Amino acid sequence: MNNRNIEEIVKCMPPNEFDPTIQKVQTEHRMKLVDFWNIKAGSKVLEIGCGQGDTTAVLAYIVGDEGYIHGIDIASPDYGSPVTLGDSINFLKNSQVGNRIRVDFETNVLSNEVEFPEKSFDYIVLSHCSWYLKTPEELHDILKKIKKWGNILCFAEWDTRIQTNDQLPHFLSVLIQAQYECFKESSLSNVRTLFTPKDLQNIAERAGWKITAETTLDSSQLQDGKWEIEYTLAEYKEELNLVNHLPSKFTTLLHSEIFLLESARNHGNVKSMSTYTFLAK
Repeated sequence: MNNRNIEEIVKCMPPNEFDPTIQKVQTEHRMKLVDFWNIKAGSKVLEIGCGQGDTTAVLAYIVGDEGYIHGIDIASPDYGSPVTLGDSINFLKNSQVGNRIRVDFETNVLSNEVEFPEKSFDYIVLSHCSWYLKTPEELHDILKKIKKWGNILCFAEWDTRIQTNDQLPHFLSVLIQAQYECFKESSLSNVRTLFTPKDLQNIAERAGWKITAETTLDSSQLQDGKWEIEYTLAEYKEELNLVNHLPSKFTTLLHSEIFLLESARNHGNVKSMSTYTFLAK
């Protein structure tokens, strides 16, 4: 896909008032994913965990006027910053690809009320959303339930298999979050459960999917690593106050990890982790 296509998709998303280059970088990454998944024009796609619509916009552009994207997200439309999910999706639905998109917020795909006829969709997409889930069991149950709804599963998540030292701070930031999340009853955090590629493979296969293709994509240009590091450093004190029943030795360990994260942030060139993606039937 050429730069003209990229610019057309970027126009479908609300502009970032702080840095107009952010959306282009995010869109280029989603295009790499959709290219690997080889989603065809005219396809019907169910996207679970669509969020602010970064992947949704690319999917809608690719499937064309004859295609259809149905997004589902458990979050409320007022979640997210600096642009809420609801405002972002409304902007997208008013764009040139909006007539082929439907998004349902505050919708739990595991609810008995959420059901589709068998093989309603050509593809089912979960893109950078699995770490928001509460437990591995929740991911397993989702993948098991959706299997009858579609032919092909398209999955993407950060690849925890660090390839360069520059990626270590990003990994450390999400590891810190995942550790204290184990002790929380409820959460609105970005990282609630950390899955490795091996975890994802095992869960998908136990849910009845057979992985047919997989790869790791370079996503070091994405801004998410820096965002996650700054979020962790800014919020960890409040987060630890919320889980004040932690064993003292574990709290000490987390403070040591925070020190390492601050040091890495201050003295190194930070890059986002790679992205692990697969296709399954």
